[in-house]
Amino acid sequence: MQEEIDLIIETSEEGMQSSVERLVRELNKIRSGKVSPSLVSDIRVDYYGAATPMNQVANIKAEDGRTLVIAPWEKHMLAVIEQGIFQANIGVTPQNDGKVIRLVIPPLTEERRRNLVKQSGKVIEQAKVSIRSSRREAMEEIKKAVKDGYSEDAGKRSEEQVQQLTNNYIAKVEKIMEAKEKEIMTV
Repeated sequence: MQEEIDLIIETSEEGMQSSVERLVRELNKIRSGKVSPSLVSDIRVDYYGAATPMNQVANIKAEDGRTLVIAPWEKHMLAVIEQGIFQANIGVTPQNDGKVIRLVIPPLTEERRRNLVKQSGKVIEQAKVSIRSSRREAMEEIKKAVKDGYSEDAGKRSEEQVQQLTNNYIAKVEKIMEAKEKEIMTV
């Protein structure tokens, strides 16, 4: 019975960890003061009939703090990548010079920075909800195990362990949010 409880707790922790990893990926897509290849790497483009992430058909690098350079591996992909950027509606017009595509990202206004902080706050809240959902599922499983004959004291200890994991992951999420907010608001 203890092995089952340990598995429940481990599964819960894995769910919480994946929530944090997903949060980091989503926050990387939110633009801050510096330009990052993650801004466009997940944009899907048509590559021989298949929707393919841009980072699988081109090299993407930050030339400086405000310019992204996208160098496709095949020259005919320039127009397709350009079309994908327009469709993604990231608010930047691509500049195609026949060899590479440049994205010059304008500096953020104060109002836009505040909106980005709000946007990242929504993503943070989704991560917290996901973590709490993992906790709730684990708690329900532990309570079910107690009904099926698992010791109540051991059940309480297991519930406390799950709650401690939840607190730790929520604290990680809060730290990530503080860092992202600082990054966005830094001019």
